[in-house]
Amino acid sequence: MISFKKLLGKEEKFYDLLEASAEEARVSTDLLVKILGNDGSMAAVNIHEIIQTRRKDKRITQEITEELCKTFVTPLEREDIEALSLALYRIPKTVEKIVERLSICPARVPRASLQKQVVLLEQAVESVVAMVKALRQGTQVERITDHHAKLQFAEGEADKVMLALVKDLYNGPYDAKEVFILMELYDLVETAVDRARDAGQVVFMIMLKYS
Repeated sequence: MISFKKLLGKEEKFYDLLEASAEEARVSTDLLVKILGNDGSMAAVNIHEIIQTRRKDKRITQEITEELCKTFVTPLEREDIEALSLALYRIPKTVEKIVERLSICPARVPRASLQKQVVLLEQAVESVVAMVKALRQGTQVERITDHHAKLQFAEGEADKVMLALVKDLYNGPYDAKEVFILMELYDLVETAVDRARDAGQVVFMIMLKYS
């Protein structure tokens, strides 16, 4: 006999895991903000925390994959759960790369410039977290319209900030090595924003598909 309680429990399990993964993306972004805001004296501790966050999210992603393999009935299509899980994991993974580069960067890092990008990354990730949590409440596009709009706005503003930063590199007092290093840092933060946009887009497509 089919246990509907067990099936419903499994359904909640997937939502729990996806929300946990989204939260780890937020934690990693918060840690990046903390690193940019301090004087570097706690950098080693922060780097360790970033690594642990990414590893925790990887375990969550693996657990989602395992649950998909042993669960007959899922609340969403398996491909959608898998796509969202992977998209969410890519956020803290990219943030970890940013922190790694910052920890070994010999160039003058204009923290104020990076912070402009990271503020927009924060906004984008907050929108993603809200969108993922909305999945549990039902697949209606109206539930995430505002969050999706905020996400798109943050991504668009991040593109503008990136253009301004590149312009500063082209015209500022930087040597060739510094231009290369800073360009990579700026690109990585922009990539993190894009990762958040990608995760949000997966949620948006899921909502459209099931609404």
